[in-house]
Amino acid sequence: SKIEEFIENVSSQLVGLDILVNNAGINMDNLSLRMKDEEWKKVIDVNLGSTFFLCKYAIKKMLKNKYGRIVNITSVVGHTGNLGQANYAASKAGIIGMSKSLATEYAKKNITINCVSPGFIQSNMTDKIVESIKAVLTSRIPMSKLGTGEDVANTVAFLASSAASYITGETIHVNGGMYMA
Repeated sequence: SKIEEFIENVSSQLVGLDILVNNAGINMDNLSLRMKDEEWKKVIDVNLGSTFFLCKYAIKKMLKNKYGRIVNITSVVGHTGNLGQANYAASKAGIIGMSKSLATEYAKKNITINCVSPGFIQSNMTDKIVESIKAVLTSRIPMSKLGTGEDVANTVAFLASSAASYITGETIHVNGGMYMA
């Protein structure tokens, strides 16, 4: 597969593969009754499917090294749901369940698999939100502001480091208090 080939290329260029961060994601929002089959399928395939296959082929490499750190990026919407985002919420919730299953399978092999679940972060996705809606969203965040990419990156770096070597199957929420598990 193309994903397996990609992992092979990356692994050979980097002389091994120790850390994988799955951060790609798309949204194709629509109310459920108006959602086209293709909008459902594409979001599930890109967000959940690609995350699974990247994990699968990376784990093969990590097993050889007897070491690995995988961090999958989910979303607050995977925990709360959101109007017009049944496909996106399902894909992100699926990543969480899948990550727990993989974490259980590979914990004894020194491979940790965790999730980071951002809330509303300054990004291309949130830049498209109309200012009046953004103000309403921000009012629901106890810290009264959007997060930054750096907020998410710092959490990913922690989970990928030796400081988190005894953490697996967990989700860390980075959302300014918007959702507290």
